[in-house]
Amino acid sequence: MVMKIAFVGRIIDGTGKAPFDGTILIDGEKIEKVGLAEEVTIPPKTKIVKVNSGTILPGLIDCHVHLMGERTLDFMKSAFEPLELKSVRAAMDCSKLLNAGYTSVRDVGGLGIYLKRAIEEGEIKGPRIMSAFKILSQTGGHGDIHSLPLDIAKRTGFSRLCDGADDCRKAAREQFREGADFIKICTTGGVLSERDLPTSAQFTLDEIRAIVEEAQRVGSFVAAHAEGTEGIKNAIKAGVKTIEHGDFIDDEGIDMMLKNDNILIPTFSIGERIISEGEKYKVPEWGIRKMRQLWEVQSKNFKKAKEAGVKIAAGTDFGGGPLTPLGENSQELEILVREGLTSMEAIIAATKTASEALNMKDKIGTLETGKFADLIIVDGDPLSDISILRKAENIKVVVKGGKIEKHLKSSKIAFS
Repeated sequence: MVMKIAFVGRIIDGTGKAPFDGTILIDGEKIEKVGLAEEVTIPPKTKIVKVNSGTILPGLIDCHVHLMGERTLDFMKSAFEPLELKSVRAAMDCSKLLNAGYTSVRDVGGLGIYLKRAIEEGEIKGPRIMSAFKILSQTGGHGDIHSLPLDIAKRTGFSRLCDGADDCRKAAREQFREGADFIKICTTGGVLSERDLPTSAQFTLDEIRAIVEEAQRVGSFVAAHAEGTEGIKNAIKAGVKTIEHGDFIDDEGIDMMLKNDNILIPTFSIGERIISEGEKYKVPEWGIRKMRQLWEVQSKNFKKAKEAGVKIAAGTDFGGGPLTPLGENSQELEILVREGLTSMEAIIAATKTASEALNMKDKIGTLETGKFADLIIVDGDPLSDISILRKAENIKVVVKGGKIEKHLKSSKIAFS
């Protein structure tokens, strides 16, 4: 018999509703009922968790991570590290994510398809993972390792190079065959690809459409790395669901996103880290230079998109290691607030809207009846100080699918 659990305290449910003092009743892995104290009857023999101080929130979601086990952004070095070593690192990163309150993530290129299985089997601890497996990139595109001979580049890293609609279609099918949940593509160049520019469009419309069609056939979707204006619009025209980065989006692109109900995932965190500490951690000079060139442009265009009503979801582009540490993902929420979101809007970006970006809005993202019981208890009020979410020690309790994954005994939370 599965024991019911009731969490009683101050609740931010992720829907945008004002905080309220109430009760969340959990039965097994799902939420049975949420409401004010007088609205929820706690059955006998229910385990009661009283949150005397702090706040209950939905489990956090990062829509853009790379579970690659990377420890450097010097890709020429990381390209030749053993995959077995990266796998062990990535497993440790999963534990760090859960400890930091991230109960779900979207792996947009990495080992997520395997880590997900290990987590579901109970071998390791970690968040719920949606994974794209390998990134689809044109030859010479953002996913290519430009300094390597082509035959080596094709066998190295986490990209599948494909050219022409038929090959792109085949590449998408290969990812789904391996267990991918969705497809990640590159429709522009980028910052950390040596011989292209973020403004350069990549893949033709026919190529992108072929990939989108394959995803739609299996009830899935496509996420597009898209920084330049033309590549953003091509991705939207072809039917992608989410725009990753979106640095050079213009007014027409914003209107297209609104019309097509696209979600923007700006990933400010990696840019701030590269600019502030990239040289210290051996990021190539050309990568730091390109990031500095687009930083102010991205901020300006993001504000325009936000004011127009484009949906915003939180994602860091972190892949592990000292420069982009998985476990400090709530840095993105701090930056979103600095860039003009309210603290509540930032929380929604990492919960409700993020669940839409994972194609799981009916299952996670808000504390509502029938959804998975994914929640965290944080010490303090994130609406007054969003930065408290960034430190794992402030995350006192983590529940994923009704299971208590973390409980700091020193917290002022009474279990009875």
